[in-house]
Amino acid sequence: MADMTQAQGQRLILRTDGASRGNPGPAAAGIVIQTMEGTDLVREGHYLGTLTNNQAEYRALILGLTAVAALHPTAVAVQMDSELVVKQMRGEYAVKSPDLLPLHQEARTLARQLPQVTFTHVRRAANATADALANRALDERQRRPR
Repeated sequence: MADMTQAQGQRLILRTDGASRGNPGPAAAGIVIQTMEGTDLVREGHYLGTLTNNQAEYRALILGLTAVAALHPTAVAVQMDSELVVKQMRGEYAVKSPDLLPLHQEARTLARQLPQVTFTHVRRAANATADALANRALDERQRRPR
């Protein structure tokens, strides 16, 4: 990982992925924050509890936006493989689900606090690291004795 102090004041890439095993089911988030040159600054997986896949996608985005804000970027390029969340965040789709509306509002509030945030839908292969981090968090949680 790179020196976080050197990352401040840069344009950054935020890749997030939410995963749910079942819908709803055990869910987790994967977050990757990189410089524009591709240097990893943050790689995290978080267990989220029982959620739908779309709720997990939004939770991953919220965690990622919160983490990237601490780096004080000049711009943030959010890349996700959830077309629904990307299009809702860009205002292209309405948020009709009452379960997603508060998550959408929280994510919009966080995004508005950052400079120059863009949202891009990417293929799953382009988001493989965030996906792997989410799945690892799920695997680790399921291996724990209860």
